[in-house]
Amino acid sequence: MRRYIVGRLLLMIPTLIGVAILTFVIMRAVPGDIVALRYAGSSVPQEVIDQERHILGLDKPMWAQFVDWMTSISHLDLGQSLWTGHSVVEEVQVRMPLSIELAILATLFAVALAIPLGVVAAVKQDSLVDYAIRVFSIGGLAMPSFWIGIMMVLITLTLWGWAPPVVFTPLFDDPVANLAGLILPAVAVGYRYSAVSMRMTRSTVLEVLREDYVRTARAKGLRETIVVVRHALRNALLPVVTVVSLEFAFLIGGLVVTEQVFNLNGIGKLLVDAVAHRDYPLIQALVLLLASVFVLVNFVVDLVYVVLDPRIRYS
Repeated sequence: MRRYIVGRLLLMIPTLIGVAILTFVIMRAVPGDIVALRYAGSSVPQEVIDQERHILGLDKPMWAQFVDWMTSISHLDLGQSLWTGHSVVEEVQVRMPLSIELAILATLFAVALAIPLGVVAAVKQDSLVDYAIRVFSIGGLAMPSFWIGIMMVLITLTLWGWAPPVVFTPLFDDPVANLAGLILPAVAVGYRYSAVSMRMTRSTVLEVLREDYVRTARAKGLRETIVVVRHALRNALLPVVTVVSLEFAFLIGGLVVTEQVFNLNGIGKLLVDAVAHRDYPLIQALVLLLASVFVLVNFVVDLVYVVLDPRIRYS
């Protein structure tokens, strides 16, 4: 097991290097840079523009810029934002707690909604309950999370005269104000992503319920609750855990429109703004950060498989 963990950790290095190279090349292939955007439409002399590019290091060959960037990363220095002028680490530190907390809340809500309803739909297959749950899950797949969020804000504002605060409050500063600002986006996003997990839970539980060992457990006289929870659900959770983990990793930086709707300044909005301003250091750092999150989440999920299924062994 220890050898497997070390091997997986070492394999992360070439994966992240490949992501870094691909991101670096793609950003340089896009026409224009931050200096061109900054002086677009103005009568600034070309000498000033060239001097600005020289100060920012944009006049160096592509390979030299890449070497400088990788050297900085090796010293745990992600560089300085060309757009804001602040350190990339500072920009990420300001927004990362919000994105992580929103992803955790949305994932918890999605799991709490998806697994029980998915199990009930599987046990009550082709009944009115099953049809209702399937319609509920299809609704989550059909409606975008930002539209659900807008409807939730309108409903709470119309019925109770309450709307989420427009300013984010850190959790440890004021937990009540923090949850008031994140509860609606978490529910909107959680419902949207619970639909996929719900349908996955239903299909995997249905498949397991047809196995011979489940029929044997029922023949032994075990209660239906024990058969479903202990024998069926645990063996059906592996695909569900995979889906939930990938959704969680995506939620860290993929909620751009939802963040716009609820005025949340998270990682997704920061990445879009960085692309709009051609902020190379910030874009490269954020893409590398999100790739690291995906790689780490997949690694943790592989370890969770061992806990869920004792038959799995890594050696």
